[in-house]
Amino acid sequence: MKFSDKRRFILINSLVLFLVLLAFKFDNRLAILISLIRNSSLDSFFMGITYASSVLIVFVFLTLIFIKENKRKWILPLWVTLATNIIIGFLLKIVIQRQRPYQLGLVATFETLIKNSHRAWDFSFPSFQAMMIFSAIPFLSKEFPKFKYVWVVFACLVAFSRVYFGVHFLSDVIAGGLIGYMIGYFILRNVEGK
Repeated sequence: MKFSDKRRFILINSLVLFLVLLAFKFDNRLAILISLIRNSSLDSFFMGITYASSVLIVFVFLTLIFIKENKRKWILPLWVTLATNIIIGFLLKIVIQRQRPYQLGLVATFETLIKNSHRAWDFSFPSFQAMMIFSAIPFLSKEFPKFKYVWVVFACLVAFSRVYFGVHFLSDVIAGGLIGYMIGYFILRNVEGK
């Protein structure tokens, strides 16, 4: 990695870490504020985003893209990234055990989303979906630079949907996105030998 790339990487990650810390301070207020914009149209839109961002759908979709474009060498690292996200996300949830906004009674959420929670690790921090979605960005930046921007918008919508439905705090999704991105970045760099 070039010196300017390292500086930019450190600067961006420092900024995101600052945003996580800032979000911790305002999490409860933001959860309540965001719940006030809910309406049936946005509910339907973000429910679609939620279902489209399931682990199985996302990694099958990404795997198929890498196969179709004959970039098979990235499939195993992508799967290792997913497995690493699962392990780290599970461990962080168990260690931190932060309750979700709806569990604290700050906001209401849909019964469907509660039922789909994993009972063994039904904790808020970090957002696993944000981790998973953002972990693909380094691979897409490397192999599909134009598609990367579409994915970043999708990742931001996924992250916002988690806060919108009251299943995560803003700090959960920012931290999840940062952790996921870092996992993807380090696995990509390791495969490249840099």
